[in-house]
Amino acid sequence: MPRTRDAYHHGDLRRALVDAGLAATRAQGTTALALRDVTRQVGVSPNAAYRHFADRKALLSAVAREIQDRMAEQMRARMPAPADAAPRDRARLRLRGVGLGYIAFAVAEPGWFETAFFGSGGAPEGVLHDSHDRLPPPFALLVEELDGMVGAGALSPERRDGAEWACWSAVHGFAELVVHGPLRGQDRERIDRWAERVVDDIISGIV
Repeated sequence: MPRTRDAYHHGDLRRALVDAGLAATRAQGTTALALRDVTRQVGVSPNAAYRHFADRKALLSAVAREIQDRMAEQMRARMPAPADAAPRDRARLRLRGVGLGYIAFAVAEPGWFETAFFGSGGAPEGVLHDSHDRLPPPFALLVEELDGMVGAGALSPERRDGAEWACWSAVHGFAELVVHGPLRGQDRERIDRWAERVVDDIISGIV
């Protein structure tokens, strides 16, 4: 039986709405997220949702923030480098993990990838700062590791300027080719090999 609004404790309804939004966008991307459908799935009226989200865009932003958090977590899993490696090599391997992790998330979760940064009709949401005035975690990781490259002596300060845009353009563009473009449906082994080529080439290029 659907839950009524009174059955939710404070905060539970917001969490339930975000979870329903995550499930919808994971399956079909942003077009699947409709506030009325989400509230019906949760078992409350649309009016109940307005206590937490002013409109669909507000819910979509909350869903996108959580996807970005999950994306960054998976990117971090690709970043460990050997403890005995030279600082320059460690910094380069960590940056490499950022790029490969970004692409791997996009390929594995195309619906969420679409939602993470381009959630509202194709417009980039929160590219530099979101409504909570934070850098989106995947982008923050890229910035952090590029700064780490400078600190390790693997990237000059002069070459560091604007490097995040070159890196993001390369990995995001490749991911789009795989998810929505001519590389869609290619063998995963090939995709992984080409992804490594893209990431290695862009790192060599900025260095």
